[in-house]
Amino acid sequence: MKKVLFFATLIGIGFLFLGTAAFLYQKSQEKPVVFETVTPFVTTIVKKTVATGKITPRREVEIKTQVPGVVENIFVEAGQLVNKGDLLAKIEIIPDQERLNAAESQYEAARINFENSERELVRQKKLIKDGLVSEIEYTRFVLDRDLRREALRGAENNVALIKEGASKNADKVSNVVWATVTGTVLDVPVKEGTFVTETNTFNAGTTIAIIADMTDMIFEGKVDESEVGKIREGMELLLNIGAVETEPFTAVLEYISPKGVDDQGTIKFELRAALLLRDDLSLRAGYSANADIVLDRRDDVLAINEANLQFDEQQTFVEIETGPQEFERRDIATGLSDGINIEVVSGLQDSDAIKKL
Repeated sequence: MKKVLFFATLIGIGFLFLGTAAFLYQKSQEKPVVFETVTPFVTTIVKKTVATGKITPRREVEIKTQVPGVVENIFVEAGQLVNKGDLLAKIEIIPDQERLNAAESQYEAARINFENSERELVRQKKLIKDGLVSEIEYTRFVLDRDLRREALRGAENNVALIKEGASKNADKVSNVVWATVTGTVLDVPVKEGTFVTETNTFNAGTTIAIIADMTDMIFEGKVDESEVGKIREGMELLLNIGAVETEPFTAVLEYISPKGVDDQGTIKFELRAALLLRDDLSLRAGYSANADIVLDRRDDVLAINEANLQFDEQQTFVEIETGPQEFERRDIATGLSDGINIEVVSGLQDSDAIKKL
């Protein structure tokens, strides 16, 4: 029994010795850690925020019809340039039967009253010749005849307006749609044969065409509440338009909303910027765009990658190489950061080698 325990102890000591030897050999084969170094560099650091939005015309007008009916002819198409007063469409009027019946009844009543006043005036003329009525009495009958004639004319025009869209003495007809502004036709949402309703106090009416001035474009977007306090009117924006693969467009911020809106749980503020157009490129309404708003800028300053900074309580420092793979701590003062690079105000020179983390 004692021999068995003795041999077991020897075997255990042997395994322990072999394990220790294997561990020491592996450690001796491992390569020492070698830290890379980088040097500060001179660059321009721009701190900016991004606002998302779209490009729209400043003036966009919806042209509507003044009468109900069916679109008979359309004379323009999207993309066409029009001037104020140009013909856009013609509406075939389908009169409301109730209104037409009422207008015809008013016309008939006005006609009867006018004819009656005419007969009465003829009788009064005979009486005044015979000296049976005074001049004042005769003048009253003349005035009554004139008033009833105007009422008849108004009733006749009202019937014509309901049936044909224009009175007999009108220069323009209401069933013809004209351009109210000069610009580009963005859209014609109706087609020939489409039923349309007129614009009135209770109804917005059917849009016949949308016209906009494409020479005056703006950027409309939203910015987060954490950044809105850092921007102001007059700041320059760089617009990156996804559909136009060129250098960014320039815009000038001209409006910041005084009230924020809830956008998926975050408060954002609307802003508007005037776009500076270029002669070599044309923009379309509705392009999506991202606006880079420059909050602060440092030109040609000494900087390092922000990832190489180290922090000790409230002090910022880096490790400077003093010899081969030998480093010492050096406190530095930093300035503006763009999230990747950070300005070094003091504590470093462009020849210093910094430990890369």
